[in-house]
Amino acid sequence: MSSPQIFTFLGRAGSGKGTQAELLVKEFGFIYVGSGQMLRDLKNMDSFSGRKADRVMKEGKLVPTTLIFQQWINRLEDIKNKENKNFKGIVFDGSPRMIGEAELLRQALEWYEWEENARALLIDISREEAFNRLTKRRNCRECGQLIPYVGRYKTLEKCDKCGGELITRADDTPEAINLRLDLFEKEVAPVIDFYQKEGKLIKINGEQSIEDVYKEILEKIKTY
Repeated sequence: MSSPQIFTFLGRAGSGKGTQAELLVKEFGFIYVGSGQMLRDLKNMDSFSGRKADRVMKEGKLVPTTLIFQQWINRLEDIKNKENKNFKGIVFDGSPRMIGEAELLRQALEWYEWEENARALLIDISREEAFNRLTKRRNCRECGQLIPYVGRYKTLEKCDKCGGELITRADDTPEAINLRLDLFEKEVAPVIDFYQKEGKLIKINGEQSIEDVYKEILEKIKTY
């Protein structure tokens, strides 16, 4: 990978896209741009948008694209201004969430001259698998580490990082999970079609171990 690469991770909640994004960042030195962290930073701000974003997110609703894109542009501008020969690329995690965001992101990448090597990685799992994982995943009460319900993590009795007690996430109720999965079908599915038509979609079988999912990612991005 000689020229900067841009990867956008897509997938249902529970697909493990965040984990895979982190693995790719760690191995290749890409810059991580996570909408989840951007939104957490936003809702912690003592401002109108911060307070409203906090309320909207607690209701399980989406924050408007305008706010998301504002965060993107600020981050991308900062990255571009610091770009040098050591710049490897960017990994987007958690965006775009809808077709309008996909089109805006493409425009932004064209503006910053990164569009040529931009691809979307779909970590593909069924709705049934996503529901099963989300209702059974856990958090460490002590350090907060998320324990996915996949592979060896299924049988963990204590946190493998600090030994803390594992508990069910408060927001992982069946009702909240179904709402998130409904939003995926309504909003994110058209984004997947968008990248498919652009010839930039790489589909990955997400119903494997974390290690095998990552192995498939590496194999496919090297032959793209």
